[in-house]
Amino acid sequence: MRSFVLLAAMLVSTSALAQQPIDAKVQARIDRILKKTPLIDGHNDIAEQLQESHGFRIDNLASGTDKWPDNPLMTDMARLHAGRVGGQFWSVYIDGNHTGDEAIRRTIDQIDIVDRMIAAYPNDLERALTADDVVRIHKSGKVASMIGIEGGRQIGGDLAALRQFYRLGARYMTLTHNQTTEWADSATDEPKYDGLSPFGLKVVAEMNRLGMLIDLSHVSAATMRDAIEATRAPVIFSHSGAGGLNAHPRNVPDEVLRLLPANGGVVMVNFVPPFLSKEVWEWGAAQSAEEARLKAMHRESKAAVAAGKKAWEAAHPRPETGVTDVADHIEHVVKFAGYDNVGLGGDFDGIPFTPTGLTGVETYPLIFAELIKRGWSDENLAKLAGGNVLRALRRAETVSASMKNVPAALDKLPGQP
Repeated sequence: MRSFVLLAAMLVSTSALAQQPIDAKVQARIDRILKKTPLIDGHNDIAEQLQESHGFRIDNLASGTDKWPDNPLMTDMARLHAGRVGGQFWSVYIDGNHTGDEAIRRTIDQIDIVDRMIAAYPNDLERALTADDVVRIHKSGKVASMIGIEGGRQIGGDLAALRQFYRLGARYMTLTHNQTTEWADSATDEPKYDGLSPFGLKVVAEMNRLGMLIDLSHVSAATMRDAIEATRAPVIFSHSGAGGLNAHPRNVPDEVLRLLPANGGVVMVNFVPPFLSKEVWEWGAAQSAEEARLKAMHRESKAAVAAGKKAWEAAHPRPETGVTDVADHIEHVVKFAGYDNVGLGGDFDGIPFTPTGLTGVETYPLIFAELIKRGWSDENLAKLAGGNVLRALRRAETVSASMKNVPAALDKLPGQP
């Protein structure tokens, strides 16, 4: 789905920290905070990039992936450490049009990539299955590595698959991706259920029983509300923005943000420019319209379409976004949900272009420097970094323990064998 990332990544600078140096005293403060509290990012798509553009290979990830001539990445081990990343949810993603057994098999392929990556870099990464694991691994100087399943269709309509994914290390599942599933409405597709279907409610309950976080990025506002009402544990939004700043359907509306303090949930703000900026969102829509026009006019020539698109983009440069836009979304979440309900979910290696400066996982300190400039306390910066999502994960573990006598749900969608 995101192979276009590789070309687009070549268009951005890879030395953001050099471009925007952080004052030494500010950097020392950031380092002090992030040494005590792990910086936990909610969503990184490198597994998909390794599958689509690198033949499932996990070598050559030690450093310099931004400089590869053909297939640049936004993530490698050196850059993770430079960005002070202490914990990472590695996304395992498949196209949401895959269903049933095929969806399950493709998800296992993605989990295998993450497993092999962790094994190949033992001095940098270590698997984490609990909040305590994250804290311990961070103290050792490694990146605590968890798995997030990006789309409810990946369980193939079978709660047995959900349980096995948990056993393989998945600690959240996004209830939908871009498509409305057989049991939950997506934010970017026609609704069918006004939120969750009865089977969708059973998925939420089984995730509670397992201790798997419910991820509400990609779902409709109605699905958000249904899940928050149904769950006994905190929800997360692994990579979303604030709808009150930009009413993109992938962002979280203010009325949902207001529900999070009672739930304990966390919006992990991402770095996708069309989610951050209405102007970029509108520019993308106009670009797509122009591309469709060119394809209709030049059915005989892909080269003519490419040339026309290049000319249009030269005449209509993409609006800029930057670190300040990310900080604005973070502060909007705080305004409506509070400091206890915000985190970071960059979506690196899953986005076609980044805000200026935020070119890879090494650039997280720039966000903290911007928020320090805005007067944030060390306590609230630590909550943003990882304290909030650790609390949510611990609460999910507690809920799971309280449900140890609840039997596993055996439900499957109609038509599943």
